[in-house]
Amino acid sequence: MEFPQQQKPAGDGKIVYPPGVKEITDKISNDEVVKRLKMVVKTYMDMDQDSEEEKQQYLGLALHLASEFFLRNPNKDVRLLVACCLADIFRIYAPEAPYTSHDKLKDIFLFITRQLKGLEDTKSPQFNRYFYLLENLAWVKSYNICFELEDCNEIFIQLFKTLFSVINNSHNQKVQMHMMDLMSSIIMEGDGVTQELLDTILINLIPAHKNLNKQAYDLAKTLLKRTVQTIETCIANFFNQVLVMGKSSVSDLSEHVFDLIQELFAIDPMLLTSVMPQLEFKLKSNDGEERLAVVRLLAKLFGAKDSELASQNRPLWQCFLGRFNDIHVPVRLECVKFASHCLMNHPDLARDLTEYLKVRSHDPEEAIRHDVIVTIINAGKKDLNLVNDQLLGFVRERTLDKRWRVRKEAMMGLAQLYKKYCLHHEAGKESALKISWIKDKLLHIYYQNSIDDKLLVEKIFAQYMVPHSLDTEEKMKCLYYLYACLDTNAVKALNEMWKCQNMLRGLVKELLDLHKLPVSEANNTAMFGKLMSIAKNLPDAGKAQDFMKKFNQVLGEDEKLRIQLEMLISPTCSCKQAEICVREITRKLTFPKQPTNPFLEMVKFLLERIAPVHIDSEAISALVKLLNKSIEGTADDDEEGVTPDTAIRSGLELLKVLSFTHPTAFHSAETYESLLQCLKMEDDKVAEAAIQIFRNTGQKIETELQQIRSTLIPILHQKAKRGTPHQAKQAVHCIHAIFNNKEVQLAQIFEPLSRSLNADVPEQLITPLVSLGHISMLAPDQFASPMKSIVANFIVKDLLMNDRSVGNKNGKLWTTDEEVSPEVLAKVQAIKLLVRWLLGMKNNQSKSANSTLRLLSAMLVSEGDLTEQKKISKSDMSRLRLAAGGAIMKLAQEPCYHDIITPEQFQLCGLVINDECYQVRQIFAQKLHLALVKLLLPLEYLAVFALCAKDPVKERRAHARQCLLKNISVRREYIKQNPLAQEKLVSLLPEYVVPFMIHLLAHDPDFTKPQEYEQLKDIKECLWFMLEVLMTKNENNSHAFLRKMVENIKQTKDAQCPDDAKANEKLYIVCDVALFVIANKSTACHLDSPKDPILPSKFFLVQDKDFKNDKEYLTTEMRQMLLTGKPKPAPVLGAVNKPLTVPGRRIFTKTTTASDTASNTSTNSSPLSSSTINKNSNSNTATESAESRTQENNENPVIKNDEGKKEEASQNATPDAGTEASPVKRRGRPPKTAAAAPVVAEKEGGAATGGGAGRGRKRAADPNSNPAESINIKMSKQQQQNDEGTKRQIDLQRWPFVSREQETVRRREHGEEAGRALMMVALLLGSEGDTDIELESSPEGVICGRKDSERCPPRKDRPAVQPGPTHIAREIPSPQGGEFPPAGRKSPLVETSKAELAVKRKPLKVNSRL
Repeated sequence: MEFPQQQKPAGDGKIVYPPGVKEITDKISNDEVVKRLKMVVKTYMDMDQDSEEEKQQYLGLALHLASEFFLRNPNKDVRLLVACCLADIFRIYAPEAPYTSHDKLKDIFLFITRQLKGLEDTKSPQFNRYFYLLENLAWVKSYNICFELEDCNEIFIQLFKTLFSVINNSHNQKVQMHMMDLMSSIIMEGDGVTQELLDTILINLIPAHKNLNKQAYDLAKTLLKRTVQTIETCIANFFNQVLVMGKSSVSDLSEHVFDLIQELFAIDPMLLTSVMPQLEFKLKSNDGEERLAVVRLLAKLFGAKDSELASQNRPLWQCFLGRFNDIHVPVRLECVKFASHCLMNHPDLARDLTEYLKVRSHDPEEAIRHDVIVTIINAGKKDLNLVNDQLLGFVRERTLDKRWRVRKEAMMGLAQLYKKYCLHHEAGKESALKISWIKDKLLHIYYQNSIDDKLLVEKIFAQYMVPHSLDTEEKMKCLYYLYACLDTNAVKALNEMWKCQNMLRGLVKELLDLHKLPVSEANNTAMFGKLMSIAKNLPDAGKAQDFMKKFNQVLGEDEKLRIQLEMLISPTCSCKQAEICVREITRKLTFPKQPTNPFLEMVKFLLERIAPVHIDSEAISALVKLLNKSIEGTADDDEEGVTPDTAIRSGLELLKVLSFTHPTAFHSAETYESLLQCLKMEDDKVAEAAIQIFRNTGQKIETELQQIRSTLIPILHQKAKRGTPHQAKQAVHCIHAIFNNKEVQLAQIFEPLSRSLNADVPEQLITPLVSLGHISMLAPDQFASPMKSIVANFIVKDLLMNDRSVGNKNGKLWTTDEEVSPEVLAKVQAIKLLVRWLLGMKNNQSKSANSTLRLLSAMLVSEGDLTEQKKISKSDMSRLRLAAGGAIMKLAQEPCYHDIITPEQFQLCGLVINDECYQVRQIFAQKLHLALVKLLLPLEYLAVFALCAKDPVKERRAHARQCLLKNISVRREYIKQNPLAQEKLVSLLPEYVVPFMIHLLAHDPDFTKPQEYEQLKDIKECLWFMLEVLMTKNENNSHAFLRKMVENIKQTKDAQCPDDAKANEKLYIVCDVALFVIANKSTACHLDSPKDPILPSKFFLVQDKDFKNDKEYLTTEMRQMLLTGKPKPAPVLGAVNKPLTVPGRRIFTKTTTASDTASNTSTNSSPLSSSTINKNSNSNTATESAESRTQENNENPVIKNDEGKKEEASQNATPDAGTEASPVKRRGRPPKTAAAAPVVAEKEGGAATGGGAGRGRKRAADPNSNPAESINIKMSKQQQQNDEGTKRQIDLQRWPFVSREQETVRRREHGEEAGRALMMVALLLGSEGDTDIELESSPEGVICGRKDSERCPPRKDRPAVQPGPTHIAREIPSPQGGEFPPAGRKSPLVETSKAELAVKRKPLKVNSRL
C-alpha cells in the first residue's frame, strides 16, 4: 500500500470542528477537552466512508488529533477518546489513511495499542468505549495498514502482547471474537510471522504461563487453529532451527520446545506436519538425555486419547518403538511407562507393543521388569480386553523372577485381576475364562523355596482367592468351587499350605506347653529349638530368630498374651475369635511412639500363618451343606463351571484334607450323617475319601454318637471285605482308630477273609489280601501267628510260586493298571502283605524276614518271573520287579530288618533304579526319595541314586539330581537343628554315603572289565553324579574328609567277598577313580582331614596294620583318557605294523549273498534297510527273534531331538519286519558296545551278559539279534538339501558293505570306542572313493561339547547316509586329521524317524565337567 501525498485542509488551513465544538487546545482544562472530544467522537461515529464532503471538511481535525498534544496527553479519558476518533478516522478514510508519515503512523498505532489495555477492567465505566475501539479496529482491520511499515513487527508484537495480557475470564464471547479477528487478520494477510511475534503466541502455551492465564491459553489455542495453514510454516522453521540445527538462540522458548510440541499437537496435529520427521531425527541422537526428552514427548503424543499419530506417521511410530531397546535405562523405563496409557487409549496398538514388552519383561534392570508388570496390570484392571494373552503371559513369567520386588508385583497384579474378573465376575464369564489359569499359577508358586513367596501366596489366598472378610457361606462356596477347578499341582500346593500352617500351629502350641514347665536347662534348650523351627517359617531367618527370642521373652512375662495365643491356636477357635485374638495380641505389642516396628511386623507374619481365618466348625458345616446340594442336584455346579460328579469328588477331597488339619471341626452329627450318605455312593473315590475322614475325625463317635457308630460299623466291614483295595485299607485303619473293641471288629473281618482265600479266582483276592495285610500290621499280637500259616501255605506256596494264566505277549514293558492281569495284581498285593506282616511283628525271631528277603531277591534275579515258566508277560514282570524292590526298601526302614539285609540283597534292590522299564525306574526313584527325605531309610540307600547317571532318559537323571540335592540339604539341616544328631553323624552326614556308593559300583554287574575305558568312564560318571552334589561347598574341610575316606577304603577288603582277588581289585579301582575325581575337582582335598572317617563293617573288612595298599590301579594313559576323553598321541613308529588305511575309507571284502543280486530301485532308500538285512538271514528266524527280543517300553517320556522338538512314542507300537524291537542287553542300562555282542559271544562260547546279570543271572544272547538296528539314526540336513544332485542308481554288487563283526574287530584293533558310536551302516563311497565319518559328542545333539568346537568344527561338506522309509538314519560327523574321535566322546541317540521308536536304547552321556 502506498501512502498518498499530504492532504491539505479546505479553506485557509484552519481546523474545522463539528458544530457546537469549540477549539481544542492545550490551554483548556482536561474536563473541557474531554467534553469537546466526546462531541468529536460522536461526529466521527456518525460519518461513513461515502461522506466525501465531510471527509474533506474534517481532514484538518483528523491531522490535529494525531498531534503530540493528544498522543501524549496524560489524561486517560482524553487518550481513550482520541483513540476512538483515530480508529473512526481509519475507518472513514479507508483504504487511504490521512497520515502519510511512517513515523506518525507508527506512533498512532502504538498509541492505539496502549489504549487497548483498558479492556482489562470490564467493570470500568469506560469499558464500552474500549470495546468500541477494539470492535472498530477488528472490523476495519486497521492494523493491516502497518504491513508497509519497516518496523511493523514492533507494532504487532506490542498488540499481541497487550491482547494476551488483558484477556481474562470476565470477557464475554464478543471481546474474545474481536481479539481473534484482529490478530488472525494480521497473521493471515501478512507476508509471514516473525519469530518474535510467534514467541508472543507460543509463550502462552508453556505450562507456567498456561496456569497463570487460562484465557490467554485458550485465545492462543483458538488463534493457532484458525491460522494453521499460514502459521504452520513458521512453526516448522522454528523447530527446524532448534531441533535440527541446534540454534537455541533464535528464541527464548528454545528450552521449551518439547512442551510446545505437545501443546501444539493437542491443538491441531496439522501444526506439526513438518516437525514430526525432525523428532525422528532427535530420537537417534547420541545424547541419552536428549533421547529421553524426545521419548517423553512422543509418549504423550502417541498415548493421547484421540491421537492418530501412530497410524498417520508409521515411520515415527516404528522409530519410537525402537527406543524400547535403547541402551539408556531411563529411556527404556519411559517407554515402558508409556505403554500403559497406550494400551488403555489405543487398544489397536497392543500388537505392536507386545513384542517390545516381551523383550523388556526380560530386561536386566529390575525397575524396568517391574514397570512392565505395572503397565500390563493397570491396563488389565481398567479393561481385561485391553491386554492379550501374550501380555498376561509376560506377567505370568515374572512370577518366577529372581528379584522379590518383581515377583511380588506380578503375583499381586494377577491376584487383583483374579478377584475382579473371576470372583466378582465384573466382565462376564468369557473374561473369567480367559484368566482362569491365574488361580493355578499363583498356587504353584508355593512350590518355590523362598519363604517370602510362600507367605505371599498365603496372603493372596486369604485376601483375593477366598477373601476371609466374606460371610461364612459365601466364603465356603468360593473355596468349594475353587478347589473343584484347581489342577492337580495347585491342589497339592493348597494342601501343603494348610499342612505348613497346621505344622506351625503345632510348633507354637509346643512352645506354649514348654512355658508351663518349670525353668530348667533342658527346657531352655527345647524352647530354643522350637524358636529356631518357628523362625525358619518366617521371612529373613536371621532377624526372625532375634524377634522370636524377643517374642518368647514377652510371652514368658505376659500371661494374658499367652492366654490369647493359646486361644488362637486352639482347635475350637472360630474365625471371628481368631480375628479378635490377633487384634488383641497386636495391640499389646504396639508402641505408639515408634513409627516403624519390625518386631511387630514379624509377629504379624506369624499370627497370619497360624490364625484360622477360613476353617472352623461353622465353615465345615457350610461345606457339608454344599456337598449335600451337589449330591441332591440342587447346587449351582454347572453355573460355576464344574460337573456335579467333579464337585462331589473334589468336595470330599477338600473335606479329607481339612480332616487332617482341623479334625475337631468335623465333630457334629449333621456332618457325619452327610458322610454316611457319601459312603453309600457308587463312586469309589468318594467312598474312600469319606472313610478317611471318619478315620481322621471320629475319635469321639463311639462315646458321643452311638447312632452314627451303629450305622458305620457294618459299612466299614463291608468295605473291608468287598470294597476296592483303597477302601479296604482305609476301612481297616478306621476301625483301628475309632473303636475301643478294635480286636473284636478286626477278628470279624480277618476270620472269614482268611477262610475264603482262593488263588484260582485272583479277581476276588486283591481286596482280602489288602485287608489281611493291614490287619496283621495294626494288630500283630493278635494276628501274627495265624497269619504265618496263611503266608506259608497260601501266599508263597499257592500264589507266588504258581503261574496259572498266560500273560499278553505284546512285548510292552509297561501297561496301564486296567490292563494288568488280576493274577499279577494279586501277587503284588501278596508281596505287600508279606511286608506288612513283618512290619507288624518288628522282630525276626522266626526267621521269617530272612525267608521273605530271599524270596524277594529271587524275584529280582528272575526278573519278575519267579517260576521261570515264561508264562508271565514282560509288563507284568515289570510290576513284580517294582513290587519286590519296593518291598525290600520298605523292610529296610525297620531297623531289625535292615540289619539282616545282605549286601547282595541291597545291591539287587538298588539296581531296580536301572531297570529296563522307564516306569519302574521312575516309581522306584520316587519311593526311594520319599523314604530318604523323611529320614526313614538308612543312609546307604542314598548311594543308589549314583546309578541314575546311567539312565538313558535325561529327565530321569535331572530328577535324580534334584532328589540328591533335596536329601543332602535335609540331612545337613537336620544336623544343624538337632544338637543330639552329632552323636549319629555316621548315619546322617551325607558324606558317609561315599563308602556305600563305592561298594555298590564295585559290584555293578556292568563292571566286568576293570581296565576297559568305557566301563571306567561309566564308573567315573556315577561317582561324579554323587560327588558333584556333595562337593558343592567345602564345609569343614569336607573335601579332605572325602579323600581320607576313600584312601581308608583302599586299606580294607571287600567284606562281601574278602578272598576274591578280582572283587577286591575292582573295589580298589573304583577307589582310584573316586580319588581321581576328587583331586580334579578340589584343590583343598589334600589338606588334613578334620576327622578320621568310620567305615561300615558290613561292607568293608579292616585289615591288619601291616597291610598297606599303595598300588596305583589306574595307568597314566587311562587317567589322561578319563580327564580329557583322549588318549595320548601315539608315536609315529607305533603304527608301522598296522594296516594301511585312508581316513574314512573302509577295507571292504567281497561277499556274495542273495541280496547282492538284488537291484536297489529306490534312490531314497538306505542300502541297509530292514528288508535288506532280513534277506541275509532266514526270514522266519528273523521274525521270531523280533518277537522274542526285549524292546524298550514305548511308554517312555518325551524324548527331545536335535532341533529341540519332542516326539512321543506310540503306545501301540509293536515290532514288525520293518521296524524291529530294540534288543536290550541290560535292563535300564543299555550295552556299552552294541556291536560287540557277537564278538563277545564268539570269544566266550556264545554267551553274553544280559539283563539278568544285574540280578545274579546270565541270559544267552539272541543269535539273530541285530544290535545295529537298536541304534537310532539321524539324517543329515545337508544330505536332504543335496539329495537332488546326488541321486543315482546304486549297484550293491559293485559296492559291497562291511559286516558289523569286521567293523567291530577293526575298531577294537585300533583301540577305538565300539559302543554307541558303532558304525551300523557301511557308507557308500563317493565318486572319489572316500567318505569321512564324524562322531557326535554332545548329549543334546550339538556337534562339539564345551570348548571342543574350535578343535572339532562340524563338517558340512560331506553328507551322511540317506535313510529309507523304514530305516532310521544317523548323521556321523567326521574326525579331524583322519583320526577317529577319542573314546571319551560318544554320540547321542536322537530320534527323528516317523516310525517313532519308543525310547533311546543308549544312555545320553554327559560330557565330563572335570
